[in-house]
Amino acid sequence: MTQDELKQLVAAKAVEYTLTRIDSDTIIGIGTGSTANAFIDQLAAHKHLFKGTVASSEASADRLRNHGIEVFELNDVDGLTIYIDGADETNAALQLIKGGGAALTREKIVAAASKEFVCIADASKEVAVLGEFPLPVEVIPMARSYVARELVKLGATPVWREGVVTDNGNHILDCHGLSIAEPIKLENEINSIVGVVTNGLFASRPADRLFISSATGVDERTA
Repeated sequence: MTQDELKQLVAAKAVEYTLTRIDSDTIIGIGTGSTANAFIDQLAAHKHLFKGTVASSEASADRLRNHGIEVFELNDVDGLTIYIDGADETNAALQLIKGGGAALTREKIVAAASKEFVCIADASKEVAVLGEFPLPVEVIPMARSYVARELVKLGATPVWREGVVTDNGNHILDCHGLSIAEPIKLENEINSIVGVVTNGLFASRPADRLFISSATGVDERTA
């Protein structure tokens, strides 16, 4: 199967699961990226079964609206029952690296506001140790060089993702060369650097459930 077919397969499983968790008053958290897009496209057929969504990026919000699905601001809702999003890497503890699409800060906020975080991915995203995928760090633009120097002290090789501005108006530093044996510790260390908005480690708040697709089907795992 192609990677796109695997994404469609896991998206279908996530839609099936989501439909067991919602009712007509439910607002669903929606993530960002190609796998989340596959989920959005398949969820659209069931838009009459829930109230609306909160999106983790302007791109996802636009895609949802194009399907006729209402998008709410997180500030206007009391909380979210479920959040569905992809990942760039996942380990056995369902700790993730996210942010390849530069939406990591809003993704963390939506995940934090949700009772259940469901990650959807294909088998290529599963690793024993996080870090082969460069870890994104969202930074205040004026602090970019300072933060980069601090990241070097933590063993990273940071690279500015030139030409990319987040929905929050910030920059992204991609940290190469990391082997992340203690994800929670590193997440907290990076977040403590002045000028960092947040980083793409979802370790303190990992996924609650993972659907992961391969040529043999979709496996379900829980933290």
